Amino acid sequence: MLQSLHVKNLALMEETEVEFSRGLNILTGETGAGKSLLIGSVNLALGGKFEKEMLRQGTDSALVELVFSCEDERVLAKMQEMDLAMEEDGTIIISRRMQVGKSTCRINGETVTARQVKELAEVLIDIHGQHEHQSLLHKKKHMEILDAYAGLELDEAALLVAELFKECRSLKQTIEEESMDEEAKAKEQALAEFEYQEIDEAKLCVGEDEELEQRYRLMSNSRKITENLAESYLYSGSDSDSGAGSALSRALRALRSVTMYDEKLEQLESQLSEVESLLADYNRDVSTYISDCEFDEEDFRTVEERLNVINHLKGKYGNTIEEIIGYGESRQQLLMKLADYDAYMQKLQQELSEKEAKLHKACEKLSGIRQKNALQLSEKLKVALVGLNFLTVEFEIAVRPEQTITAKGYDDVEFLISTNPGESLKPLSQVASGGELSRVMLAIKTVLAGRDAIDTLIFDEIDTGISGKTAWKVSEQLAVVAGAHQVICITHLPQIAAMADTHFVIAKRSQDNHTITDIKVLEEEQSLAELARLLGSDELSEAALSNAREMKAQAGQHKRQCRS
Repeated sequence: MLQSLHVKNLALMEETEVEFSRGLNILTGETGAGKSLLIGSVNLALGGKFEKEMLRQGTDSALVELVFSCEDERVLAKMQEMDLAMEEDGTIIISRRMQVGKSTCRINGETVTARQVKELAEVLIDIHGQHEHQSLLHKKKHMEILDAYAGLELDEAALLVAELFKECRSLKQTIEEESMDEEAKAKEQALAEFEYQEIDEAKLCVGEDEELEQRYRLMSNSRKITENLAESYLYSGSDSDSGAGSALSRALRALRSVTMYDEKLEQLESQLSEVESLLADYNRDVSTYISDCEFDEEDFRTVEERLNVINHLKGKYGNTIEEIIGYGESRQQLLMKLADYDAYMQKLQQELSEKEAKLHKACEKLSGIRQKNALQLSEKLKVALVGLNFLTVEFEIAVRPEQTITAKGYDDVEFLISTNPGESLKPLSQVASGGELSRVMLAIKTVLAGRDAIDTLIFDEIDTGISGKTAWKVSEQLAVVAGAHQVICITHLPQIAAMADTHFVIAKRSQDNHTITDIKVLEEEQSLAELARLLGSDELSEAALSNAREMKAQAGQHKRQCRS
C-alpha cells in the first residue's frame, strides 16, 4: 500500500505531503489546480522523464518521495533479488532528487538506477494514465492484456517459444553466413590453409616473446652496459691505487695497527672489514656479469629474426601469442569444416528443421493456452462491461493463428465488441468511442485486479467521456476494486467522488506573489461541500448540500453491500 507521498519544489508544489488510506482515495479540484501533477510526481519518483521546466521557479532541485508498506511475498522476493535491504517494519521508501542534468534515485536509502526503480515499481503499483485507454486501439495491447490474465500458466510456454525462436533465428543466420558456392569455398579454403600453415610453422610458445624481447634489449645495449660496468669495476676495485678497494685496504691496515690500544677500535675495525668484504663481493659479481654479457653476432641475429617473425604474426592475427594460437586453431577448425562442407551444411539444416518443429509445437501449446484464457476473459469482461452500463454488449477475444512466427508465437489477438443488438462483432478500434474505451479499460483493470497481487492502483481521470448513470456504474465498479486493493483516483465527477473512503481536494492559492498548489484531506462536511461544487452549485445552498448527502448515502449503501 502507498502510505504517503512527499513532494518538494515541483511545478506549483512548494512542499506537500499526502497520507493515503486503504480503500478508495479520491482526489478532486478545480480544472488547472494540479490534480494530474500529483500523479505525475508519482511517475517521476518511479523513474519517469524529468525536464527542467518541472522545477518550481526560483529553485535548483526537486524531491519526490514515496513510502510503501508491504508484506507481499512477491515484493519481498523482488527486494532480495535486487539485493536491497528491507526496513524491519516492511516499509519501502523510494525517493528521487532531481536537478538540471542530474537526478539521484534511492530505495531505502541505497542509491539505485532508474531502471531498478521501475523494476521494483512493477510489483508495487499500477498506474492508469489519462490516455492509457487509447492503447486499446492497438492489437499489440490486446495480446499483452490476455497474456497478463493467463499469468503463470502462460509464462512457461511463452518463455519456451521465445528461447526456441531465438535459437532458430541464430541457426538461420549461421546458415546464411556459412552458405557459399564452390568458387567462394575454394578461396576461403586456400586462405585458411595459408594462415594455418604460417602460424603452425612458427611453432609459437606462450611467453617466448617476452623472454626474447628481454634478451634483445640486453644484446642491443651490451656494449654500453659493459663499458659502464668496467668503469665501475675500475673505481671500486683493487687493481689500481686509485680504486676504492685499494684505498679501503690501506685504511684497514692503518686501523689495525692501533686496535691494541683501545677495545672500542676493534668494533670500528670489524665495521670496516665488513665494508671491504661487501665491496669485494660486488666486484666479483660485476666481473661475472661482464663475462655473461659476451655473445656472438649469430645469437643476436637469431633473436632478432625470431622477434620479427612473432611481430609479423601479431600484426596479422592477434596482439598476443595466445591470440595468434587461438586464431590458428579457428583456421584449423574451418579447414575441417570445409573438408566436409556439404555434410556440415546438411547438419545445420537438419538442426534447424528439428528446432522449427519444436518451435511450431511450442507455439501450438501457447496458442491453446491463449484460446482457453481468451474464452474465460471474454466472459468476465462481458460481465464487467454490463456492470459499467453497457446494456447490451457482446465481447469476444479472437485468437487467430498466423503463418508468421515471432518471439511471442504465431497468434494474432484482437478484441471484438458489439454494443447494439443485431450488430455483428467488430474490432474494438472501429466502434468504441473515447468514453467506451475508458470503460473497457476499467473493466480490464477490474478483472485483472482480481488476479493481480499488486496492492495499489492509480486511475487518472478514468471517467473521461462518461456521465449520468454510467458514471454511477463506474463509481460502483471502483468501489468493488477498492474492496480488495488500495485505489487512488483523480476525478471531476460527483458520482465517483461520492464513493470515496478518503476524499482529498487539490487547490491553488497565492502567497508572496507566487502560486502554490495544496492538497488536503476533507472532513465529512467539507467533502459534502466539494460534492456540491462538483454538482455545479455556485453557492452552498441547502438544496445542493441535500443532493450531496443523498449521493453519499447511496454510495455508502453500495459499499456496504459489495464489501460485506
